[in-house]
Amino acid sequence: MGKRGGYGQFCPVAKAAEIVAERWTLLVVRELILGSRRFNVIRKGVPLMSPSLLSKRLVQLVDAGVIQRHDTDSGPEYSPTEAGMALKPIIIALGFWGHRFVQHTIDPADLDPALLMWDVRRGVDGTVVGMKKRKVVRFDLSQIGTGNRRWWLVFDRGDVDLCLTDPGYDVDLTVSAQLRALCEVWIGHQALPQALRTGSIRLAGASPMVLSFSDWFALSRFAGGPTAAHATPEQTTAAQATPVQTM
Repeated sequence: MGKRGGYGQFCPVAKAAEIVAERWTLLVVRELILGSRRFNVIRKGVPLMSPSLLSKRLVQLVDAGVIQRHDTDSGPEYSPTEAGMALKPIIIALGFWGHRFVQHTIDPADLDPALLMWDVRRGVDGTVVGMKKRKVVRFDLSQIGTGNRRWWLVFDRGDVDLCLTDPGYDVDLTVSAQLRALCEVWIGHQALPQALRTGSIRLAGASPMVLSFSDWFALSRFAGGPTAAHATPEQTTAAQATPVQTM
C-alpha cells in the first residue's frame, strides 16, 4: 500500500504528481515563481482559492521541500527552493501545451477582471513610460458580469501600482475595453491592432501615452505560442524562446 492519498507507485511521475497535481497546487507554485512572496499577494493570483486551502497548500509545499517559509517582522514570506525553481520550465511548458491544445477560446466563466488586471500590473514595463512626472492609466472595462469595472495603473519612477479606487491624480490615458477583448489580446488570441480597429479596445489621452501603450502593455508569455493543434514543434519552441515578462 502507498501512503495515504498516494498512488501506490514508485514511478517518478506518480511520486511527483502526489505533490504538485493536487487542485490549485501548480497555480500556487506559479505565483511563487513569478515573485509573489506574501500570503495576500499570492491570493491575488488565485482569487477563487479559499484562504484556508491556500494555507494548507503552502504548508504542504514547505513540507515537500518545494518552497521555504521565512518569518519576518512583518509576517511570513514564502519563496521557491531549488526544487521549486526546477518546476519553472515544467510550468512554462504546460502553459504552452494548454495554449496550443486546450485554450482556443476563453470560457465566459473564466473572464475575471481582477485576475486580468493583476496579470497586466505585474507584466507592464514601467520604464517605458519613463517620464519624470507621474503617469496614470485608467482602465474602463465593459461587458463584465461581476467585479470592478474601473482600475488604475499609477506609473511613478519605474514603479507601477494597481489601484481599485481612484488615486486622485489626473488621468493621462484611458483604456476603454470589453473584458473579453482585453483578455484575448493579453493571452494572444487577438492582435491589439485588430482590437483597436474594431473598437473593442479604445485608447484616449495624450499622444505619447497612446503611442507607447503597446510598448509597456506586456502580453502573456504564452501569447506568442501557436494555438492550433496542427502547429509544428518548431513554432512552439520559437515561442518559448521569446522573451516576455509575464505568464
